[in-house]
Amino acid sequence: MLKPGLPKLIATDLDGTLVRSDDTVSAYTHSVLDRVRAAGIRIVAATGRGPRLTSLTRNDIRVADYLVLAQGGWVLDQAESRYLRQARLSGWALADVLARLESVAGPLSVMFEALEHDDSPLWGDFDPTWRYPVTVEARTRAECLEGDVIKAFARSLELDVDALLAIARRIIPSDMATVTQAGLDYVEICPAHVDKGTGLAVVAETVGVDPADVLVFGDMPNDLPMFDWAGWGRIAVANAHPELLAVADEVTLTNDEDGVAVFLDRLLSR
Repeated sequence: MLKPGLPKLIATDLDGTLVRSDDTVSAYTHSVLDRVRAAGIRIVAATGRGPRLTSLTRNDIRVADYLVLAQGGWVLDQAESRYLRQARLSGWALADVLARLESVAGPLSVMFEALEHDDSPLWGDFDPTWRYPVTVEARTRAECLEGDVIKAFARSLELDVDALLAIARRIIPSDMATVTQAGLDYVEICPAHVDKGTGLAVVAETVGVDPADVLVFGDMPNDLPMFDWAGWGRIAVANAHPELLAVADEVTLTNDEDGVAVFLDRLLSR
């Protein structure tokens, strides 16, 4: 149930939630977000996108005070142009995760995100199912695991992504790594205790906002931790994954119908 009044902080996922299927954000959505910010409510982007996509993220949500990137592992204070969190996963821990997954799920196609500068390449196995423009630098898995990485993307050659995620949830200890999925054909393997909830907690502590005063929007299982964490309201878009729809306080229109903006417009006007 939504709380009365207005939240003090709003966090929204981007792809599949705020961003439409054609990878654009409407002028209407930008205008509503401007009104939210003018009302004194802080805005946070909470996305699986890594820091290599910071410029794209800024363009999609121009008034965001903070960017929670890489599933919560990297937190950028926009005003200060500094990171409040920069989490990485060790190569040896990631090798263990992949070995455990492949022992149950079979061979995996894996890409690694290790670099943080804008438009930096991924490493590993290029996969034609990847829906976004990307440069993949061919490297052996052993080479990719020589150092720390921001996260890894793993796709089963036989199982769908929800089945692979179910295996990961069962066999990967939470103190080894966090495994989730964000709507692609891949599970994403992140450092332990990294998720959108812990990333938003860094922002909330910095600005002195209680989780009870935070409203969040999302569409996929990677949004579940911030739905668990936020207390003012948890809103799923109509195109959301069943797991998120099951725990949402309310369901708004789809991302292609500007569901986030429609909800916020109504909230500001009531």
